[in-house]
Amino acid sequence: MSKTSQLPGFYKFSVAERRALVCEATGVEPIEIERALVDGGLDAETADKFVENVLGTYSLPFGVALNVRVNGKDRVVPMVVEEPSVVAAASNASKMVRAGGGFVADTDEPLMVSQVQIFDVTDREGAKARILAERADLLARADRAVPGLVARGGGARDLEVRFLGTEADRMIVVHIVVDCRDAMGANLINSVAEGVADRVAELAQGKVGLRILSNLCDRRCVRVTCRVPAKVLATEAMDGSAVIDGIVNASRFAELDPYRAATHNKGIMNGVDAVVLATGNDWRAVEAGAHAYAAKTGTYSPLAVWRRDGEFLVGRLELPLALGTVGGTLRVHPGARLALRIAGLESSQDLAMAAAAVGLASNLAALRALATDGIQRGHMALHARAVAVAAGAVGNEVERVAHMIVEARDITVEAAKRALLVVSGQADSAVSLDDT
Repeated sequence: MSKTSQLPGFYKFSVAERRALVCEATGVEPIEIERALVDGGLDAETADKFVENVLGTYSLPFGVALNVRVNGKDRVVPMVVEEPSVVAAASNASKMVRAGGGFVADTDEPLMVSQVQIFDVTDREGAKARILAERADLLARADRAVPGLVARGGGARDLEVRFLGTEADRMIVVHIVVDCRDAMGANLINSVAEGVADRVAELAQGKVGLRILSNLCDRRCVRVTCRVPAKVLATEAMDGSAVIDGIVNASRFAELDPYRAATHNKGIMNGVDAVVLATGNDWRAVEAGAHAYAAKTGTYSPLAVWRRDGEFLVGRLELPLALGTVGGTLRVHPGARLALRIAGLESSQDLAMAAAAVGLASNLAALRALATDGIQRGHMALHARAVAVAAGAVGNEVERVAHMIVEARDITVEAAKRALLVVSGQADSAVSLDDT
């Protein structure tokens, strides 16, 4: 991307004007956005090839996170999400991070684990020795199961044998570690498991059980850090140093309490999932892996932590992310392909770093809100627009009704309907919302 992801006042423009600005900033042609996003980018006939019993399609908002800078590169990052404030919060927090130099990220190689369960193993030590002795042959069998992946530079990289339970359980599992390159890899990994299972069972002198990938892709982690100057964290009521103290305190709360850690991590996944969904990836697999990773020590913990470093707030996020930029939904969903084009993402590792950066930004935004004004103030102001629409407001009425119910601190459909009567001239504007 040759231009900045900073687009001041972006939210003030119309949808058409925003599309034009994004095209200018990213090099995407206007016709690409028009074709990919009309009616959600997916017609009923195509959807019928995705899943079963299709009746139609269900659209969600496709927005973009702005101000994101990862490893010195600007990214306009697409997000698909239904929750108000998520996109705005990620964009605002990314602007704060940008003041400290932006996000710094790195990733592991795209390694996934293929699991072959073997049961009724009477001699587990002997089984392990025989399997490891045939390591080279088993890896070659794995590669033969995925010739296309091998041709792209991927393939089987390692093998390990694990004992499960006690000797009485008579169960082992063999892991084949596979480099998936730019694919998420689920189908590839399952093919590897099928390709080696019978030979593994023969060597183990046991019976084949499950042959499946693991969504705990802890060999495929991404790490993101940022440094945020105190001055950009300040609010009208609190100076930046006090805000840092509040965020660090909130981080420690999550580190000490799994009840808080679950919500802390949900805030991270607000950003991550929205990017994953926009790019046609499997957000359920990502969620499963992230939360399993959060519990890897035996206690559920936060995926991101925050500390003070002088007059800087320092954040660090680490989580497993198995994402793809080829195959799957990307082949047939124009919206997913467009998302990669807008963000300028060419590899699965680039995508993982961008998604994680948006996740860390989302976490920062939530903790700053909690440590200062409280989460509800900004969130409910944005939610008020959706309530206004639900009450029947259209066009310019939406903002006016939303403003009125926020001021009245009554963000309900009933209050919005009363406000709409005032806005439309059907009720006396001097009468309060409570009286209409």
